[in-house]
Amino acid sequence: MSFRIALMGIYHESNTFVHQATTILEFTEGKYLLGEAIREEYQNAHNEIAGMLEVMDKEGMELIPILFASATPGGAVSKSTYGGLVNKMMEGLDQVLPVDACLVIPHGAGVSEEFPDMDGHWLSLLREKVGSEVPIFGTLDLHANVSPLMVSSTNALVAYKENPHIDMRQRGAEAAQLLVDYLKGKTNPVQVLVQVPLAISIEQQLTANEPCKSLYLYVAELARDPEILSISIQHGFPYADVEEMGTSIIVVADGNHEKALALAKKIETYILDRKESFVGEKLDIQSSLDLIDKSKKPVLLLDMGDNIGGGGPGNNCCILDAFEKSKKYKYFVCIHDAEAVRVAADHKPGESFNLIIFGTGHDELKIYRIPVKLLRVSNGEFQERNPRHGGQININMGKTVVVATEEGSEIMLTTLRVMPFSLQQLISQGVDPTQFDAIVAKGVNAPIAAYAPVCPTIIQVNTPGVTQADMTLFKYHHRRKPLFPFEKN
Repeated sequence: MSFRIALMGIYHESNTFVHQATTILEFTEGKYLLGEAIREEYQNAHNEIAGMLEVMDKEGMELIPILFASATPGGAVSKSTYGGLVNKMMEGLDQVLPVDACLVIPHGAGVSEEFPDMDGHWLSLLREKVGSEVPIFGTLDLHANVSPLMVSSTNALVAYKENPHIDMRQRGAEAAQLLVDYLKGKTNPVQVLVQVPLAISIEQQLTANEPCKSLYLYVAELARDPEILSISIQHGFPYADVEEMGTSIIVVADGNHEKALALAKKIETYILDRKESFVGEKLDIQSSLDLIDKSKKPVLLLDMGDNIGGGGPGNNCCILDAFEKSKKYKYFVCIHDAEAVRVAADHKPGESFNLIIFGTGHDELKIYRIPVKLLRVSNGEFQERNPRHGGQININMGKTVVVATEEGSEIMLTTLRVMPFSLQQLISQGVDPTQFDAIVAKGVNAPIAAYAPVCPTIIQVNTPGVTQADMTLFKYHHRRKPLFPFEKN
């Protein structure tokens, strides 16, 4: 028997400490896809949609793509933008109803100006529209701040298990297979949510390292129970001042709610017994630079305070400033500054000029002037064919320039904010990553999948900014309490 499955998603990681709202422009610069354009973009990609497509095609199900909209992480989604996206999604769904089931792709850390629990809101609207008898299965980002509304509006949600997120396609396939098994009457999924009174520090969320490595090995053992269909740990997104901010656990069991809840509580106890290990230590800029001499090169310096993947502006120049003052190391850094691109592109390759960057410093906007030579200008488009964080293939930085300093370091300037999840971001622009003492990537864990093959040393740098690593320095108004490490007991 063939089933008709609708696929849709509004996907955004919203940083409420960024004051500029995310608008429809950011979604159109990211991904704003309707109907079969979704299949065309993601059929051969490495994200969850590709995994869902693969399973549906294999099982002979009729998958009906409706809408997928995704924007680079930033401020809360504006009221008009979110309303427009939801209306467009529901209009598209109306045109294909009735359907037998829905596959959904929320991020899990979306916030709109009107609805702090943005993902819970649109999932609840979907549930209201299709009714209680139509199953809704989907995926979540590992950084989701999961609300009870998200869980009550769906039958089963599956989060990524790896950070960097190189398992997105597998998780999409897992969610789709759970749906198929349900539709065929093989299973009866019930899911439970436990919100752990703890928030994991962002730099401690690398799943291949401790403390997460042991946690996931422990959970893998628990998942061997044949009645357990899925276990997800959502580390949480600390840069959203919302009630659901923090770590959570979702367990999906085959008809056994009590077992699912008991297992989730068991994992919660495991985490809380080791809560101090999830806080981490922070290394400042100068200490990080001091490690370069004694490290294998090139060294990857992760600019945690300007994590574009967490909503950072991409123009924090604190590490750049330290390099320019020392004049000791050959470095590469990418800066988002559309005006600097425009000015630099007016010169000819080989021409020297004074580069002016309007970047964020330790406390405020600061002007940086650096003598440079223009190397290259491009349209900033490139492709990534390997599994990388985000799972995207086609990436666009807008007009992009590469300049060299007098000491031979290189600075890449982009028109659009682009997350540093692909080494092709450099190679496509004629940059050889192996020639530098240090490479700066504006991220925390996500860039590691791309840069580890060429950077034998990786250092997470505690820089200031809207994604600074120490979450306790932010002023929250809506988070739940108690929540470790804010409350110690």
